This record gives sequence, structure tokens and C-alpha cells, in this order.
Amino acid sequence: MFRIVAIVAGLICGILLSQFPEFAQQYEQRLGGAVDELTKVVADFDASAARAGMDRQTALAEYDKLGQTFFADRGTDMRNVITRQERLSSHLANLQDQSPLTRVANFASYFDGGIASRALEAFKPAIPVTIEGLIYAGAGFLIGLGLTYGGRAGVRRVRRRRAGPETAATGRTS
Repeated sequence: MFRIVAIVAGLICGILLSQFPEFAQQYEQRLGGAVDELTKVVADFDASAARAGMDRQTALAEYDKLGQTFFADRGTDMRNVITRQERLSSHLANLQDQSPLTRVANFASYFDGGIASRALEAFKPAIPVTIEGLIYAGAGFLIGLGLTYGGRAGVRRVRRRRAGPETAATGRTS
């Protein structure tokens, strides 16, 4: 009976982990789209500043000089857009530098919660027919088996400790 549970746990973990390559691809597409749009906004701002004879920092400082809340807020908004564009551009470059098999290990280094949640909302599971997907499925299966067997060993250890020294010496459990 335990082997069936272990195999089912392995299959479930394998199926779940096999979906990571597809999710990573959809995440990368959304991240790339966000970077493209933010880059356009920043480039438009820089072009407007250049037409006025200013660089980016001088133009941002102009918002603060006007002394009105609206313009100060717009300056803050633009600084936030520039910071987000730089951060997401770095995330995208980091993601694209990863090999398909190291993406899961380094996911936190290019993770953006907003983009990930939108990618997850639109995510549709796919059957892993690539080598990468099959490797992830196999790794997930092995992780599921390992967790099941490891959990079983842990439960046995706890039971032996509770049963007392004579049971621990014989290795019998009830």
C-alpha cells in the first residue's frame, strides 16, 4: 500500500514540476512585454527632456521645482517607472542568461510578483514534450518519492522514540 502512495506522490510532484518550463516561458514573455512598454515610456520621457535641452535627472528635478503636488507626484511616478524598467530589464537579462535547467534554481533572482501572478492567471498547463519538460517531470517524480519515503522514515523514528528503548533496540514498531 505504501508503494502505491509513494508512486502517486511521485506522479503528482512530477506533473507539477513538469509545468515549470511552460510557466517560465509564459513568465518570460510577460516580463519581456512589460520591459518593452516601460522602455518606450522612459525613452519618450528622455526624448521630451532632450527636446527641452535637459537630461533625465534635470527633467525629473524640474517636477520638484514647480512646488505643486500634482507635478511632484508625477516626478515621483516617473522615477518609479524608470526604476521598475531598470529592475525588470535586469531580471529579463538574468532570465535569458539561465539555462533551461537552472531557471528553477534561480527563479527568485528574476521573480516579479505582479508579473508572476498575471502569468499564473493566464497559465494553461501543457504536456511536457521537450527534453527539459521531461527532465523536470522526472525530477519531480523523484522528489515526490523522496519526500514520501523521507516522511515515512521520520514517522518511524518518532514512533520508535515514543515506544521506548526496548522497541528501539529490536527495531519493532506497532
